[in-house]
Order: sequence, then structure tokens, then C-alpha cells
Amino acid sequence: MDQNVLLGSVLLLVESQVAAAPLLKIGDVSARSGLTVKTIRFYCDEGLIHPVSRSEGGFRLFSSDVFADLTFIRTLRALDIPLPDVLKILESRRSGVCTCASLQNTIQTKAGEIEAKISALREMHVELLELLNNWQDCGGRKG
Repeated sequence: MDQNVLLGSVLLLVESQVAAAPLLKIGDVSARSGLTVKTIRFYCDEGLIHPVSRSEGGFRLFSSDVFADLTFIRTLRALDIPLPDVLKILESRRSGVCTCASLQNTIQTKAGEIEAKISALREMHVELLELLNNWQDCGGRKG
């Protein structure tokens, strides 16, 4: 069999499988992702994710590719990266522009903020322990 004919047949098969992949309504995306419908709508309104089309009834329809974006968004949000920065990262990622340096910078900044919080909490912990050690009996009943 001619290599071009074989390649053409494979492409047709892949295209038919992609075309046959059912589009998902927002409730299906919610159920499979564990996010609320409200959150998914919010992400749409903020431009973080995009439905591929709308149903005749006006429902947002998504491809299964949305789950990769939702996972990535969750990861970035878990790092407390603000939504405007998440949007910039997603846009860069979708355009094919490497954002490794800016993403690394954002993560390094966040790691520094966490380290500062840990240090402040340790200081507070020491102060609380000193307060307990120096506590004078206030004359109340001991329980």
C-alpha cells in the first residue's frame, strides 16, 4: 500500500474519532473535574477557559481538553497565583510562547512569601510559649 494512502487513511480515522468525541455540558465538566458549575462559569467569564461552542439551547459545550486547563489552573491557584497572572500564563502557554522564566519567577516569589510567613509564625509561636511560661496565676479556679 502506498505510504501516502496509508497516512491519509490514518488521518481520516483520527479525524473521525476526534469528531465523534462528545462535547460536554458544563454540568458534565463540573462532575468530572470536581469544580462547581459556578466556578467553571467564572473561569469562562474571566477568559481562563473557553467553550468550543454552544448548544442550540445556548449551553456552553466543552471538549475534553478543558480538563488539562482546569488542572493547570488549580495548580497555579494552589500557589496563590492571582487570576490575572494565571490568565497571562495560560495565554502564553496557548500561544506557544515559553513562559518558563516568568513562571519560575512567580513561583520563586511565592516561595519567598511562604518562607516569610513561616518565619513570622515561628516568632509568634515562640512569643506564645513565652507567654504561657510566664503566665501568673490570675486567682481563678483551675479546671
